[in-house]
Amino acid sequence: MLLSPLADRRLKAAAGAVRGHWLFAAVLLAGVALRVVAMLGFRGVLWFNDSYDFVRIADDPFPHPLRPSGYGLFLWVLKPFHSLALVTVLQHAAIVGIAAVGYRMLVRDFEVRRTWAALAVAPILLDSYQIELEHLLLSDTVFTVLVFGAMLLVAKPGATGWRRAAVVGALLGVAAVTRTVGLPLFAIVVVYLVVRRTRWPVYAALAVTFVLPVGAYAAWFQQEHGRFAMTGVDGIFLWGRTAAFADCDAHTPPRDLASLCPYGEKGSRPASSHQIWEANSPTGWSNGRAFDEETNARAQRFAVWAIRNQPVDYLRVVSYDFFVRTFAWHRSQYPTVGTEARYHFPTKPTARKPGLPVLGGGDRQSVVREYSHGTGRTHIVEPYAGFMRGYQERVSVPGTVLGAVLLAGAAGIVWRRARARTALFWTPAVALLAVPPAIVDFDYRYMLPALPFACFAAAMAWGRRGPAPAPARGAAEEAEPEVQPADA
Repeated sequence: MLLSPLADRRLKAAAGAVRGHWLFAAVLLAGVALRVVAMLGFRGVLWFNDSYDFVRIADDPFPHPLRPSGYGLFLWVLKPFHSLALVTVLQHAAIVGIAAVGYRMLVRDFEVRRTWAALAVAPILLDSYQIELEHLLLSDTVFTVLVFGAMLLVAKPGATGWRRAAVVGALLGVAAVTRTVGLPLFAIVVVYLVVRRTRWPVYAALAVTFVLPVGAYAAWFQQEHGRFAMTGVDGIFLWGRTAAFADCDAHTPPRDLASLCPYGEKGSRPASSHQIWEANSPTGWSNGRAFDEETNARAQRFAVWAIRNQPVDYLRVVSYDFFVRTFAWHRSQYPTVGTEARYHFPTKPTARKPGLPVLGGGDRQSVVREYSHGTGRTHIVEPYAGFMRGYQERVSVPGTVLGAVLLAGAAGIVWRRARARTALFWTPAVALLAVPPAIVDFDYRYMLPALPFACFAAAMAWGRRGPAPAPARGAAEEAEPEVQPADA
C-alpha cells in the first residue's frame, strides 16, 4: 500500500525526530514500559498508612487536621469512576508527561544539548523508587508535577507576563495545600523574579493566585477547627523533631510541659516522626482522633524550649539527617522498618487491621469500600511483579549520586552562565530536602520530588550549547524588552 505524499513526509519527519532525539526516545520508551509492567504486576494501588486518610477525605471532603487535604480533593474529583487503578494510571502518566515536557524545554527553550537533557530526565523516568512512589496512594506524585510544572513555566525564556505569573501562582498555591513544604517555593519564585527585574503586575498576579487557594483552604480549616492554618499539627511535628534529643534531666522544662518529655535515653529513642504516633507517646496519640489545639500549642512550646536550651543538639540532629541520611549510598530502615518497607514493591498485599478507625469517621475497610466499591486489595501478578522487585534491587539513584548532582548545580551557579535560572531549580531541590529534617523528620520519599530539580539545575549549568550568533540589528530592536535577565 502506497502512502500519500503528505503521509510520507510526516512519517519521514517523525523518523528524523526520533533519530535526532534517540537517547531520550530510548529513555522515554523504557520509562513507559516499566510503568506498564508495574501496573500489570500490582493491579490497583499500593497502600501507605496515610492513604486511608486521603481516601476518607475523598469520600466526604473536609480539612484534615493532620495533613493538607489537597490530594484528597484530587481523589474526590476521580471518585465517580470508583477506580483506584485509574489513580495509578494518572499518576504514572503525569510523571511521564512532565518528563517529556521538561526534556522539550531543556532542548528548545534552555539550549541544553540533547544528551544532557536526556540524562536530566532519566532519573525521574527510570528510578525504581520513583516508579513505586507513583504506585502508592500518596500526595507526592501530584505535588511533584505541580511544583515542577510551576518552575518550568516561570523559567521559560521571554517576558514573564501577568498571565503566566497567574498560572504559576495557582500551581504553587494548589501544591501548598497538597503538601505544606510547597510554601517556601513561593518565596523562591519571588526572589527569582526580583533578580529578573520583573514589572509589578507580575508580582500582583502571582500573589493573588497563590493566596486564593492557600487562603481559601486556611479559611475552610478555621471554619471546621477554629484556627486559620493549613494543619493542626505544626507544633506536634516540631515536638517530634526535638524528641530525638530533648534532655529533661539536664534541663528542667516548665512545669506544664514536663509531661511532654520524651521517653528513653538520648541516642536510643525511636525516630522523631515515629515517637509522635507511638501508642504510649507523650502526645497522647490515638487512632481515629485528632490532636486538640491545646496539645499542639503545648508541643510547640516544648519544642521551642528544647531548641533554645539545646541548639547544638538540634543542629546536630538536623545536619545528620540532611547530610548523612539524605546523601548516603545505601538506604537504612528509617524511620521504621515498616515505613521503609512500604517504598519497595511488595511480595504480598498490605494487610489491613480489621476495624482500625480513620480520622473523620469509619475504618480503613469502610472508607476504601465507599470510594472504590470494592476491597481495594492489591492483586500481585507474576512474573511482572517479580521483574519490578528485581529491577528495584538494581536500578535507583543513590543519595550520594543526588548529592553529587547538587554539587554540580551549585558549581554551575558560581562559574557558569544562566546563574539565576540554574538557581531557580537548584534552590527548590535543597529546600525540599532540608525543610523536612528541620521541622519534622527525614523520610526517603521526601527525596524524590527534589530529584528532577537537582538534575535540571546541573543540566542547565553544564549542558548548555554554545552562544548563538548575534541577531540582526532589526531583530534585536524588536525583541521583547520587559525582562533583562541578570545572568543572560
